[in-house]
Amino acid sequence: MAAPNPNRMTWTAVAERAQIEAESWGDRSDPAVLLIAGTSCSRDWWPPSLCEMLAAAGAFVIRFDQRDTGASTHCPVGAPDYGLGDLAADATAVLDAVDVERSHLVGMSQGGWVAQLVALERPERVASLTLIATRPTGHGPADADLPELSDDLLAAWQAQVEPDWDDREAVVDFLVEGERVLAGRRFDADAVRAVCETAMLRAIDIRAAGNHPMMRPTPRWRERLGAIAVPTTVLHGTLDPLFPIGNGEALAREIAGAELLAMDGVGHEVPRRVWPSVVDAVARGLRSGAADPGPR
Repeated sequence: MAAPNPNRMTWTAVAERAQIEAESWGDRSDPAVLLIAGTSCSRDWWPPSLCEMLAAAGAFVIRFDQRDTGASTHCPVGAPDYGLGDLAADATAVLDAVDVERSHLVGMSQGGWVAQLVALERPERVASLTLIATRPTGHGPADADLPELSDDLLAAWQAQVEPDWDDREAVVDFLVEGERVLAGRRFDADAVRAVCETAMLRAIDIRAAGNHPMMRPTPRWRERLGAIAVPTTVLHGTLDPLFPIGNGEALAREIAGAELLAMDGVGHEVPRRVWPSVVDAVARGLRSGAADPGPR
């Protein structure tokens, strides 16, 4: 049996009307990096191997279960009582629980919205941003100047049939297929299945993850993006069918000094083959924006 990793720990953060379970890797004296997952995704969508790569690059890496995912507080299915602002407050509560005052934020998709909101509402808590496969607006139709989701993705979603939620294998198949239709040229079904199986086993109620798109509307923040003053890197797949790359281009234009890195052949995903690009982007943030270390 492998020995426990002394640099890995879990804790529960207390937020407003919610308890958020978090986990970390790395040296607690290193700058903190907070990973924020996408819509309906638990912390499992940031695989341990990626967290270990980031820790090896000199980060105290934190991932957490968003509300309605994993081991965090769940609302009744179809009845979320929160909005994106609450998810942003949850992110800072996770940092508060381990006495981290300032962190580098890495947000994927919806997690990118949360990261943008934290940078705008609590700029003193943010040292840098890495925004992956996201856009400058929340749930709902895209702005008129931004590309909308692809017709193929819309058709795939319309063809989906809900599984028997009491059949674990059927649910995992459903989750894997949901990731497949978002992928680019190559899809690592085995790696995705491993993530989905772990998420399924850990979830209090996997159905509640579907609450995210139904959360309370959030006031627009796109027009405020020029106020973000921390180093920002935007990573976006050239074949993203949900948020086509024009969304990432808009973010890079509207956040001062932001750099866009296009990921060739990648869809709405963070596959293993782009992990080095993610680590490099975060490492640039670590070099350019000092952050408070982890717990003291």
